[in-house]
Amino acid sequence: MSTTFKGKNHFDNLHTSRLSFWMISLMHDNPLLPHLKNPYSLLEAAGLSRGQKVMEVGCGPGFFTIPAAKIVGNAGIVYATDVNQLAIERVEQKISSQGIQNVKPMLINAASSGLQDSSIDLSFVFGLRYISGGLSHLLSEMHRILKPGGLLSFEKTTGSAASLIEDVEKAGFVSSERKGRIFIFVKKHNT
Repeated sequence: MSTTFKGKNHFDNLHTSRLSFWMISLMHDNPLLPHLKNPYSLLEAAGLSRGQKVMEVGCGPGFFTIPAAKIVGNAGIVYATDVNQLAIERVEQKISSQGIQNVKPMLINAASSGLQDSSIDLSFVFGLRYISGGLSHLLSEMHRILKPGGLLSFEKTTGSAASLIEDVEKAGFVSSERKGRIFIFVKKHNT
């Protein structure tokens, strides 16, 4: 007997989730990737710095999580969020094996994080082609949890840059700068 969930076969959902995670892990856990795509450079371009409270949207297997934790240091914290249980388990393994104490893995949809209002300095969205819950819901949540003047950084992977800027600005952010594929937005102080 199979279990159905929202009209789909539960086994198919689990299979798809595992397959997707395996494909992402194959790429992100490849020891050559940091030589092709330096996570430290991208995170520093996104605005990460020592002591920040940071939310990583869609952490996957943790390619950016560990470098983010090292950049913000022990005075900072990284909330590594993902909707895939396998991703959260992989991040937990990595932080445990490296003795990292400033990462909080969270099995949540970042569009409904449960974090306190105005509690985050910076949120980054890297490498996601699809945002669970939709971009408008994610932007609304990021606006809620970011401090006034907080940063929201995107690594643009697909679509129009003009559309990304327009969508994010409609949600109460101001386009600040672009560093290669990294788009940085600032939460307006008066909203």
